[in-house]
Amino acid sequence: MTKITAAITAVGGYVPEFVLSNKVLETMVDTNDEWITSRTGIKERRMLKEEGLGTSFLAIKAAQDLLAKGNIDPLEIDLVLVATTTPDMLVAATAVYVATQIGATNAFAYDLQAACSSFLFGMSTASAYIESGRYKKILLIGADKMSSIIDYTDRATCIIFGDGAGAALFEPNFEGLGLQDEYLRSDGIGREFLKIDAGGSILPASAETVANRQHFVFQDGKTVYKYAVTGMADVSEKILERNNLTNDDVDWLISHQANKRIIDATASRLNLEDSKVLVNIEKYGNTTSATLPLLLNDFESKFKKGDTLIFAAFGGGFTWGAIYLKWAYDKKE
Repeated sequence: MTKITAAITAVGGYVPEFVLSNKVLETMVDTNDEWITSRTGIKERRMLKEEGLGTSFLAIKAAQDLLAKGNIDPLEIDLVLVATTTPDMLVAATAVYVATQIGATNAFAYDLQAACSSFLFGMSTASAYIESGRYKKILLIGADKMSSIIDYTDRATCIIFGDGAGAALFEPNFEGLGLQDEYLRSDGIGREFLKIDAGGSILPASAETVANRQHFVFQDGKTVYKYAVTGMADVSEKILERNNLTNDDVDWLISHQANKRIIDATASRLNLEDSKVLVNIEKYGNTTSATLPLLLNDFESKFKKGDTLIFAAFGGGFTWGAIYLKWAYDKKE
């Protein structure tokens, strides 16, 4: 029997129209464009400003983009996964609502949360379902409305994050393309360095937690940066070694867009030239679960069937990892 591999067969993306530039941030907090750009590589980020709209809106838009471009019948989708750190609400999974709204009424659905590694871990999950032979079409969406949990008086975090969503469809492949290997890691040491203090089961929401501004993201930037640089570079190097790949074998680095310096450090460890390193952080900032699929959507036309893609991400918790994937199609013009 021919081995089943899980290949990406379509991608889509969406970012809100409102642009929050570094120049605007200069009027909000004590910072400036040169400082932000030199330390992060970010020039602007997108925000979903309309009231009453959450992560599901972003996810639905990205999914609809994928379905339209790929001419895909949503009734054929078996599973919808939404990788997110900012679900619409607690208890009711955002993915369930998204599946219904896009017409994927034959699918089951649930959310997956591993901070900025959510989409990467979702790739592993989607691939395992496909490789089992039970499911034929799995829609993985990475979506986050980070503006909903950012304190725009905290210059340590408000300069970094943006809103957006990206989607990828996984299907069986019998040519040896798709996901080849993965190396996923986690370490609870990171729990205190990147978190939201209140709103969970340890410290439920109260008037006091709101007054204390404990429902916003806290980040110990220096510590997270140190672990991220080491972690992403280590797993990327490991995935190459494990598969006897050299830098010449790698066509594209699909790296989590958290900080340009972290991306550069990962590329440097792999000895990759700049032309192989895909970057869009300057336009979107860190969209958390959406960075990897937005890269796929933005640069889809560059990928050729058989190309070797190395994915790498690092997130709060800590969570991190790398995936080796062979691209499965040439984009139709």
